[in-house]
Amino acid sequence: MNKIALTAGALYAIVLLRAGGTFAVGWLAGAGARRSRFAGRISSVKFRRAEKAIQRWGAPVVAVSFLTVGFQTAANFLAGSMRMPLPRYLPALFLGGAAWALIYATAGIGVLEVLGRLFAEQTALGVSVVAALLLAACGLVVYRRSRAALPSRDAAVEEA
Repeated sequence: MNKIALTAGALYAIVLLRAGGTFAVGWLAGAGARRSRFAGRISSVKFRRAEKAIQRWGAPVVAVSFLTVGFQTAANFLAGSMRMPLPRYLPALFLGGAAWALIYATAGIGVLEVLGRLFAEQTALGVSVVAALLLAACGLVVYRRSRAALPSRDAAVEEA
C-alpha cells in the first residue's frame, strides 16, 4: 500500500504542475489574443456568451477530463484561455487530478507487477506478449500512415 501511496503522491504532484501549467499557458494565450488582431472576433456576443458559460459551468468538465485520454490538455487550456476563475478551476483541478493519480497509480503498479511475474515465471511467454504488442503497435502506425497517404475521394473527384 505504501508503494501505491508514494506513486499516487508523485503522480498527483506531476498532474497538478502539468494541468496548472496548461491552464496558465491558456490564460496567457487568451490574454495575447485579446490584444491581437483577433480582438474584434473575441469580443463578439457569441464568444462572450460561450466564455461566460465556460467560466460558470466548465469546472465539472475540467474535473471529468482527467478521466479521459487526450482531452484533459484541451480542457485545461480552454479553461485558461476563457478565463475560468481560479476559485472554480482549482477545486476541479484538485479533484480531477486526484482521481487521475489514483487510477494511474493503482492500474500502473498492477500492470507492472503482472508483467514482472510473467517475465519471472514464464520468460518466453512474456517476451512473446511484448513482441506481439510491439508488432500490433507498429502495424497500427503503418496502417494509419498508409491511410493518410491515400488521396481522399473528394480530391480524386475534383481532379477528374
